[in-house]
Amino acid sequence: MEQRSGHPGFERSSRHNRDFSRRGDWREHRPPWWPENEEWPPKRSHWRNWRARNPFLRRLGCVFAVFNLFSFIFIAAIIGLILNAFGIIHFSLDQFQWLFPLGGLFLAFVIAMIALAGLNLRRMSGPLDDLLDASNKIAEGDYSARVDERGPREVRSLARAFNSMAARLEVDDQQRRAMLADVSHELRTPLTIIRGNIEGILDGMYPADEARMKSILEETQVLSRLVEDLRTLSLAESGALQLKREPTDLVSLIRETVAAFQSQADEADIKIEMSLSKNELSLEVDPERIRQVLTNLLSNALRYSPRGGAVKIGWSESGSGPGRRAIVSVEDAGPGIASNDLPHVFDRFYKSADSRGMGLGLSIAKVIVEAHGGEIKAESEAGSGTKISFSLPC
Repeated sequence: MEQRSGHPGFERSSRHNRDFSRRGDWREHRPPWWPENEEWPPKRSHWRNWRARNPFLRRLGCVFAVFNLFSFIFIAAIIGLILNAFGIIHFSLDQFQWLFPLGGLFLAFVIAMIALAGLNLRRMSGPLDDLLDASNKIAEGDYSARVDERGPREVRSLARAFNSMAARLEVDDQQRRAMLADVSHELRTPLTIIRGNIEGILDGMYPADEARMKSILEETQVLSRLVEDLRTLSLAESGALQLKREPTDLVSLIRETVAAFQSQADEADIKIEMSLSKNELSLEVDPERIRQVLTNLLSNALRYSPRGGAVKIGWSESGSGPGRRAIVSVEDAGPGIASNDLPHVFDRFYKSADSRGMGLGLSIAKVIVEAHGGEIKAESEAGSGTKISFSLPC
């Protein structure tokens, strides 16, 4: 036993169990790939629920049970007749006259089952052939393939699930193509500026002075931010975004973030007003990620606020007990967001006609907040400013 406990595989298994125990019950952690409209943890499927959800298998089992019963009686009767003919056992055929109508009934049952099976096979073969053709199209990249929901109930359910899968694949493919086009567009501008400045310096058209070098440095910073934003989005969507949670004073974090933007606000003649109901509030969050959310929201608010305007930052609490949440809001005095643009402000690369950013700031804020188990929303009306608020569990 001692040698077995020293086996590397046993040690890895024990270490895995200890790590699993430290992480806690798996039911407490919702996987990032789990659908948002379904509850977690899933309910355990009992036998009663299984029977209710599988009528096809239940009917098939009943048919086989009846078929086996008739087969047993029929075969037993044949064996008895054979043994009686050889004189091994003795009985009068008059005592078993009831076997003949039973045999006829069994024969009729077999014929009916064959006819019913042929009819069901015909009803199922057409829709299944359509599913096979559509799946081949999906495999070749044609995500617009759909099938008609016809045939038995189980086949219709399969066709419905296939159409839902194909629709989701089509949307994902469209988003992927749009994202590649948007990334190419966003990368082209700073790269063109950098290339033009460097070629001008090498050709002697531009002096290699501090102003020119500063312009090139700013464009490289734009590229760096874009790459980092794309990396954050890809990590969040793949479920690999790591959060380094630690006790964090949210109020102090807000004050530090505001202090970093104070010089920019003063230069733009914009006043930053903080409305903090308490001097401290400790939360288990990743301070760098939450700082990134606040930075994105403050940057947008300052970008769209007019000179002489004000940006308001505040936080409050809602609920009590396990449902208690901290709500942080950032409100600007800008032109607001049109009603048709408001539902899309958190989409990747979505920009309104007067947008001056890359369209990633709010998307990143959304994925970070949701990774913490919180929610984020936008409120705005054209001409009356915009208010972005997010909540975090306390």
